Amino acid sequence: MSGEYLLTGVGVGPGDPELVTVKGVGVLRAAGAVVVPVMEDAGMGRAEATVLHYVDPAKVVQVVFALNERSDAARREAAWDAAGERVTGLLREHGTVAFATIGDPNVYSTFSYLAQTVRRLLADVRVETVPGVTAMQDLAARSGAVLAEGTEPLTLVPVTAGSAALRQALRGPGTVVAYKFGRHAAEVAAVLRETGRTEGAVWGSALGLPGESIRSAAEPTGGTLPYLSTLIAPARRDTRGGKL
Repeated sequence: MSGEYLLTGVGVGPGDPELVTVKGVGVLRAAGAVVVPVMEDAGMGRAEATVLHYVDPAKVVQVVFALNERSDAARREAAWDAAGERVTGLLREHGTVAFATIGDPNVYSTFSYLAQTVRRLLADVRVETVPGVTAMQDLAARSGAVLAEGTEPLTLVPVTAGSAALRQALRGPGTVVAYKFGRHAAEVAAVLRETGRTEGAVWGSALGLPGESIRSAAEPTGGTLPYLSTLIAPARRDTRGGKL
């Protein structure tokens, strides 16, 4: 493979620093600079907090992203362009840059937008990714919810797309996982009840962190949950091996 410069997206998991892979730690430590995405207030994000367990703070660089911007496309594009230019400069300076992202860099991650931008700005760049543990895997492990058995499908739905997609998935035969629904938690709970999928379903937020919350989806949500919350609604299973 060619490429004078190397940009690597590293999945650092949902928050628990012990869930970063050995390969991920190696890439973070070997990189000339480690980029972490932050909001405009430049506060420490979850990816940065995880990375600091493994690398020297001196080589961690905060780069501003409009992480949750959906209504103002121009502002979002400008943030992506600025981030791409900043990372391109770091690549020219250091040769290797790791971008730390919560979860996995190929699952709803800002890394894909960054990589597209950097490729346009720097022709001789190689882009790689290191997989990370996703929130649904961590919640399944912590709650005991089984994600898939036998021939069951597994559907991942971002509720930012609206509740219709979630409702359709819940009417199907497999396990449904929902992301990005904190502000719409009450609506999601209503859809669970409407489709008869509340039993066995679990909410999870701040996984692996001091404020961790894991509870039955049958419990009241209190109106909202943190933005980075996860729902698992397991498939209906009546007998052992019944889905084989």
